[in-house]
Amino acid sequence: MKIHKKILLLGAGRSTASLIDYLVSHLESENWTLKIVERQLDAVFSKLKEHDLVTVSQTDITNETVRHQLISESDIVISMLPVAFHLQIIKDCISLRKPLVTASYITPEIEALTQSAKDAGVVIMKEVGVDPGIDHMSAMKLIDGIRGKGGQILLFESFTGGLIAPESDNNPWNYKFTWNPRNVVIAGQGGPAKFIQEGKYKYIPYNQLFRRTEYMEIEGFGKFEGIANRDSLRYRSVYGLDDIPTLYRGTLRRPGFSRAWDTFVKLGATDDSYDMENVEEMTHREFINSFLAYNEHDSVELKLMHYLNIPQDDPIMDKLKWLGIFERTPVGLSEGTPAQILQHILEKKWTLEKDDKDMLVMWHKIGWLGTDGSKKMMTSSMVAKGEDQVHTSMAKTVGLPVAIATKMILNGTIAEPGIHRPVTPEIYEPILKELVDYGIEFTEKEMTPVFYWSEPE
Repeated sequence: MKIHKKILLLGAGRSTASLIDYLVSHLESENWTLKIVERQLDAVFSKLKEHDLVTVSQTDITNETVRHQLISESDIVISMLPVAFHLQIIKDCISLRKPLVTASYITPEIEALTQSAKDAGVVIMKEVGVDPGIDHMSAMKLIDGIRGKGGQILLFESFTGGLIAPESDNNPWNYKFTWNPRNVVIAGQGGPAKFIQEGKYKYIPYNQLFRRTEYMEIEGFGKFEGIANRDSLRYRSVYGLDDIPTLYRGTLRRPGFSRAWDTFVKLGATDDSYDMENVEEMTHREFINSFLAYNEHDSVELKLMHYLNIPQDDPIMDKLKWLGIFERTPVGLSEGTPAQILQHILEKKWTLEKDDKDMLVMWHKIGWLGTDGSKKMMTSSMVAKGEDQVHTSMAKTVGLPVAIATKMILNGTIAEPGIHRPVTPEIYEPILKELVDYGIEFTEKEMTPVFYWSEPE
């Protein structure tokens, strides 16, 4: 009689379709069983065909007794739950001596559990999705390759974006929500973006974040603009680049998006710190007007253009009008912060349609000195397209690395106890190699090196 290894998957939301497909396709060959715990069963059954080795449960994992029983009965736990659950799930896995895999970030509170995980002999694999995840793995492959040849790395830039695929791009923003809409609306808040450029520390306050962008082009897919992430500096130690002169990470959009989005930032429409009044009677037009000065003669459009110095024929106005923000359409909420109301309005236009496909784009630029003192630079890019609204590129690039890491832990390929990111060759090399089989592959291209060794005073 076969003894199966039991996989417990907590959560089956929008990023799990490819993860579930991978696990199910390997159940028999790897001698696994899969138990899926999800509050909304429809979310599971839309991604899963009936299988003898799969069980689905609507169990309440907030119940400590039930949660402990589920974990103790498993051989490994995959958590695709919201971030708020992860600290407790990790504590449970450490106390019950069960390995865990998840795509979310390592927070200071989770990092503080590293020694506890080592003492318990437990592997906790974090940041093994796409961003974070594939970005780490592809970055370290470049960095380790150059270091292995004696190169001195001077510059590393990395950008990732969840976008709409060109064949489904049918609006002037060249954008639709392909991931968590809330994260898009409140992106960049909570402190300035900070990075290092040519040895100089740089900071971009939130009110300027969408006006200071980088531009790049990916062959076959056109131009993109990059918006700085909040904290690029944290990755110096993660990548072993503590002395690097330039390190910059960001998010990709199509050109023109950021300048138009800056309209909402300047208005205050992305503020999430207070609740607005009379929301249940508010229209889109009234929402925008609430941030503008009172004037009984001028229209909302005219006041907005005057306030933000937008010319009448500026493409920004076309983008705003397309969103319907000047229409007398009821918002459709009973309460909310400006950010929540804006998100609700945007979801009416930026939600993926039935036949839409999304696209995940990742782009790295790395510059270094060769052993002979010569300057070198290259780019490495990856573009992955989704198949439909369930099997999205985001689901593929998040779920597949999680699934492969799970297999590696169960097979003993990853065995070192502790809390890990996939930044060592023994972890990232097998994962990147297998991802190629699923169309997730990087293209490298040499370019003319450009370094500015000092900033003018």
